Amino acid sequence: MDFSVLMSVYKNERADYFVSAVDSVINQTVKPNEIILIRDGIVPQDLQDAIDNYLSNYPELFTYVPLQENGGLGNALRIGVEKSRNELIARMDTDDICVQDRFEKQINHFVSDPDLDILGGNIAEFNISPEEIISFRCVPSTHLEITKYIKNKNPFNHQTVMFKKSSVLKAGNYEHFYLFEDWYLWIRMHLCGCKFANLNEVLCKVRVTDMANRRGGLKYFRSCKKLLKYMRKKKVISFTKYLKSLTVRFVGYVLCPNFVRSWAYKKFLRKKQV
Repeated sequence: MDFSVLMSVYKNERADYFVSAVDSVINQTVKPNEIILIRDGIVPQDLQDAIDNYLSNYPELFTYVPLQENGGLGNALRIGVEKSRNELIARMDTDDICVQDRFEKQINHFVSDPDLDILGGNIAEFNISPEEIISFRCVPSTHLEITKYIKNKNPFNHQTVMFKKSSVLKAGNYEHFYLFEDWYLWIRMHLCGCKFANLNEVLCKVRVTDMANRRGGLKYFRSCKKLLKYMRKKKVISFTKYLKSLTVRFVGYVLCPNFVRSWAYKKFLRKKQV
């Protein structure tokens, strides 16, 4: 079954991380027949050299879209979905690493369940070496569990998902939404009646050096508040749930010092083993 892999790269990413990520996509047990690479604005020369090297060595594999201005992840992914030659699209970040049989497992699941619209999985997190796992983010597996979970937290690890292009377009495609592009899309897909699932297996190894600090501060809180307001408007959550979630997140994202947020992140939102 043909499928595409959608990746977006921008100026703050390291060339060596990018190479490891792309190599993990190319060296799969089941290989994509297209990698859509969106360059979100001008990048440093070493990163551009790495991009050019792949384009030269795999001219038939890459669909390359170099944007001159950085428009954000949501905008880049929106363009990538529209450019895809295939109905099935897998997301991948340009600083993480796919396990070698990730796509084989996901394709097999789509074949066995033709009604499925999106399929993700768990991630293993590391700081420096992908061989030294420090924690796991595990997500609910079944459609029913996911539709309950989506009211509280993001039910998918974004870099693990594979979805149908038509289903994403039906929901309005990706849109710019600061650090919540994915959760916002999943909610709209939920409202469209899409079928969800996650594999209870690790599909990607993910770098998490500054995750807790990125997910904090007033800007992050305001973006989350906007998402919660949308969920309340669409009756995904009740007004009471909205107020409770808003209060908890204001304390966690704005009032908590970074070291407290980092401790809570590791203590309550991650597992030491699976």
